[in-house]
Amino acid sequence: MKQNELKPPIGAKHRSKRVGRGDGSGHGSYSGKGSKGQKARSGGGVRLGFEGGQLPLIKRLPENRGFTNIFRVECNIVNAKNLNVFPPGSEITPKELFQAGLIKSLELPTKILGDGDIRHSLSVKANKFSATAEKKIIAAGGKVEKI
Repeated sequence: MKQNELKPPIGAKHRSKRVGRGDGSGHGSYSGKGSKGQKARSGGGVRLGFEGGQLPLIKRLPENRGFTNIFRVECNIVNAKNLNVFPPGSEITPKELFQAGLIKSLELPTKILGDGDIRHSLSVKANKFSATAEKKIIAAGGKVEKI
């Protein structure tokens, strides 16, 4: 096959629409643009999202992005280092944590996180524990119990 023998597949080539070449052509006078108006003018048309001068939807929406997880469960959070205020061998429940001022309310579930070190053995009862918090409490000789 030679370069001069190459042909595009059937249906790949189209004749260009010749507009503004008289009424007999079918694309005369208004050249397929209708009559008058901003979109009929040379260089006419509006940008994407333009609403005729009205404040666009994108500017009317609030700025905060992202989403809110509707399944999120708020918890009282206590770090492991804060448990050192209790004496060795004591049993810690959400009620004791509330009395010590480490949590704000007894209505929400309590979660113990593993930030910091525990110096002595404690028996801790809470709704949730992080994996590191469990390891640290047990390593200090304490007990972990989920309520």
